[in-house]
Amino acid sequence: MDFNRKNIKVSQVCPGAVETEFSRVRFKGDEKRAAAVYDGFQPLNAGDIADMILYIVKAPAHVNISDVVILPAAQASATIFNRKQS
Repeated sequence: MDFNRKNIKVSQVCPGAVETEFSRVRFKGDEKRAAAVYDGFQPLNAGDIADMILYIVKAPAHVNISDVVILPAAQASATIFNRKQS
């Protein structure tokens, strides 16, 4: 999409593991299984994503942040996590 001539900036934010209610819904309310998704590492939270979006929105007019991939420090890819043993 080209919105450049209309002075509209488009940004894409791709978050990694974010602790939300998604895991509870995914496991049909099973809190134990939902919590286990985040065992051994600190996931992102909604505030982390909100802070990134605020940063994008507040960027100067001459700056266009088109893509952001934001992951927890322990997440290397969609399926690879450096989980600490408890």
